[in-house]
Amino acid sequence: MSIAVIAGLGNPGLKYRNTRHNVGFCLIDLLAKSFDSEWKTESRFQAKTAIVYIENQKILLLKPLTFMNESGISLKAVLNYKKLPTTSLLTIYDDINLEFGRVKLSATGSAGGHNGVDNILSQIGSDFLRYRIGIGSKLNKNMDLSDYVLGKFSLAEQKILANQTSTYLEHLKLIIDKGPTLAMNFINQRIVPTHERNNKQQL
Repeated sequence: MSIAVIAGLGNPGLKYRNTRHNVGFCLIDLLAKSFDSEWKTESRFQAKTAIVYIENQKILLLKPLTFMNESGISLKAVLNYKKLPTTSLLTIYDDINLEFGRVKLSATGSAGGHNGVDNILSQIGSDFLRYRIGIGSKLNKNMDLSDYVLGKFSLAEQKILANQTSTYLEHLKLIIDKGPTLAMNFINQRIVPTHERNNKQQL
């Protein structure tokens, strides 16, 4: 089954804009913008939706408005209404277990401590694609996890993510065009991001 729905995870509202937990919202906003697609609120899905055509395939973009920890409620409503299997869903979200700026595409696995993904697993099962964007680990071990993920990106981090945006968008298009397996082989290669190479050169 090809991808029919791409969901970016996050929390709605200005309070959460540019926070680490909202990187899924940020990327899917940029994807919609790149196709000049406008968002509309659909109460039946408890989400904002937009339509794009990638490689001649109609894709529904989704931003759940249920808040992160109940993301699965929105995704389940969409899949049920459209009679789509979970394999047609691609999710985009933050991952504290990946180095900052790195990405990984996977089709299986646990929630990894991510409450939004945990809710999705409980609502629709595990058979969906996950495009994970690394936000790095907590700044110090005593810091509360919620404070970290709900904290805003620094200006330096925003710049790094901005420089990576075109790569992330190409990855999403690759998944649609070539399918998950070929996309995983390419995306999951360990290519050192530019900001990491620059840091090493300065040492």
